[in-house]
Amino acid sequence: MKLNIKISALLVLCLSLFVLAACGGQSSGGTSTDENSENSEVVESDRPSTVIIGTASQGGTYFIFGGGLAGILESELDVTANVEVTGGPIHNIQLTNSKQQDIGMITLGPGYEAINGEGEWTGGEKFNDFRIIFPMYTTPFQWWALESSGITSLEQTAGHRIGVGPAGGTGGTYIPIIQEFLGVDVTPVHAGLSDLVSQQMDGQLDIIGTAAGIPISAASEVEAQRKINLFGIDGELRDKVLEEYPYFEPYTIPAGTYNQLDEDIETIAMFNFGITHKEMNADFVYDLVKAYHENIDKLKVSHAAAEEAVPEAILLNTSVPMHIGAIRYYEEIGIDLPDAVYPPEFK
Repeated sequence: MKLNIKISALLVLCLSLFVLAACGGQSSGGTSTDENSENSEVVESDRPSTVIIGTASQGGTYFIFGGGLAGILESELDVTANVEVTGGPIHNIQLTNSKQQDIGMITLGPGYEAINGEGEWTGGEKFNDFRIIFPMYTTPFQWWALESSGITSLEQTAGHRIGVGPAGGTGGTYIPIIQEFLGVDVTPVHAGLSDLVSQQMDGQLDIIGTAAGIPISAASEVEAQRKINLFGIDGELRDKVLEEYPYFEPYTIPAGTYNQLDEDIETIAMFNFGITHKEMNADFVYDLVKAYHENIDKLKVSHAAAEEAVPEAILLNTSVPMHIGAIRYYEEIGIDLPDAVYPPEFK
């Protein structure tokens, strides 16, 4: 009888310990969901034969760049690539983080905000499952207005409607933030660049503000048919923005970038990177990054901005985790990566 009692008590104790272990993550002293996600073992996917590349709206640099990247995937890796229109960097982070697309294109600002759960668009949520894989080019912020409007500077845009691109894009997200921070009150109009150009050509919109690799085909399309004034952010206004937002950098758009641009434009910029999910096959990512850098001349044919996509440009990211397959490539060619870009799954 005493033996049966002891066995019963032991069984109860074991069951209690099992329940406590299963529920431990829910206790007030346990690790958060984000921490569990960051430290969980990564289950690598099979090597893909088809991938989806998330870009942005038609008429922007991402969409053109994505077509060039698709060509490299198909010619060098025998991987079918489908280039899709998206809302831009923020949308690409959301889609890639949730495995709804395989490769995305982002600017560093949204990437920084995503991993830290900052910015209104994150709602305080940290996006821990996407990884940077290769550098692309600089995205300067620029505005253009029809010459007939008389608008030649950011300060003069106050009180006007400004086309800023899709809501999830870099321009659509940060141009309203910048203008509000500087106290230049405008009404942002969110739409794809092709739609905004149509509105501007029809006289429904005086100003378009963008953030994309230069030259922007949308601006070239407008200037081929209308006289325009191009401008950026300079002087004290630029200093204020750079001090407030750490992911911006000063940038000069050189004269001659557009037919109607006779002198340099001072402004701000962010750098762009390609991303994938942390569970993407590491050998595939290694081969992709290697083929990307070894065939950059093919990308330059698609868009001149690819000239900036040198391997050393990966060092412009100092905070967003990189994919282990990409890390292998950059270490192999002798690039000393910052400690902060090594992800939890790196062994």
